Amino acid sequence: MTTFQQKVEALLADHELLITKPNLPEEKGNGIYTRYNSPILTAAHTPVFWRYDLDEQTNPYLMERIGMNATMNSGAIKWNGKYVLVVRVEGDDRKSFFAIAESPNGVDNFRFWDYPVTMPDDIIPATNIYDMRLTAHEDGWVYGIFCAERHNPNAPKGDLSSATATAAIARTKDLINWERLPDLKTKSQQRNVVLHPEFVNGKYALYTRPQDGFIDTGSGGGIGWALVDDMTHAEVKEEKIIDPRYYHTIKEVKNGEGPHPIKTDKGWLHLAHGVRGCAAGLRYVLYMYMTALEDPTKVIAAPAGYFMAPEGEERIGDVSNVLFTNGWIADEDGKLFIYYASSDTRMHVATSTVDKLVDYCMNTPQDGLTTTASVETLKKMIHHNLEIIHK
Repeated sequence: MTTFQQKVEALLADHELLITKPNLPEEKGNGIYTRYNSPILTAAHTPVFWRYDLDEQTNPYLMERIGMNATMNSGAIKWNGKYVLVVRVEGDDRKSFFAIAESPNGVDNFRFWDYPVTMPDDIIPATNIYDMRLTAHEDGWVYGIFCAERHNPNAPKGDLSSATATAAIARTKDLINWERLPDLKTKSQQRNVVLHPEFVNGKYALYTRPQDGFIDTGSGGGIGWALVDDMTHAEVKEEKIIDPRYYHTIKEVKNGEGPHPIKTDKGWLHLAHGVRGCAAGLRYVLYMYMTALEDPTKVIAAPAGYFMAPEGEERIGDVSNVLFTNGWIADEDGKLFIYYASSDTRMHVATSTVDKLVDYCMNTPQDGLTTTASVETLKKMIHHNLEIIHK
């Protein structure tokens, strides 16, 4: 075996050790969910043969030829008994693409499929695509809705930062072959659009997030709701806000639906992200709410504050102080796998159960929107607990 071959073998062996490392649950928690000690996917988890040319003739120094920068913001689905993520992989060139990683247990041993997803272009090709939400719809298709980013054609000369965002739509029956449908037509820019898993009044239902610009929501009021007749030519004609933004909350700057909601006996269980401004910039956290079974636009529970926020090393990365989610998987026994990214850099998992999260939503106090209201809520629980303690 040549020295080059030995180096290749060492690369492959180290990679195998990384992706097969057991991921242990953290011992301490808050009773709502369980975090795990290690990220489930990082740039280093991408296959060695994506990053290195393994031919000694063309790469005698065994250099990394195609760098991978991050793995983040993954859609999720249970597929053929495996926990499958459609991962946003970002190369060193800042271009994102979709790749599929699967695990036998949902918490570790995630292994990428050999090739990334080949996603057809729309009529107007996008410069960048990312953040796919997956929905196995009752019409029999698996839909992926994701952001398609393009340079703003109306930007002043020399402005290479202005961009536009549309909700791109694709569908598949096997996660390999994707049919690209026309981008969603709306009056505003859209970066967070999620397909409801069931028909509503015979129509497809979408959770939206109207924005005036690529980054700023402007007059966009929060998470919206729209019905469309046909996903092959989807157009939002009417849109109403079902989960509004509020001043001095975790979602005062913007908020967006994460994965599609989960149907429970008590209502639809939602996971979303909220953004607020602070001295360090924008802070992204996750929060939950529930809507009525008979009317998915009617909020019936909205716990105050965040459900999950970045902790420890999760706070550090390409875009620090950020948690983002667009994928979760509920098993038939009620166990729930929440897949989230930290700081636009790496993927994590947290586990809970559907019953726990319904209890969390239904029995956690709502935000009274003022300090006075928060203190009164706290005093009620303190009083109740002190009565129990002193019995």
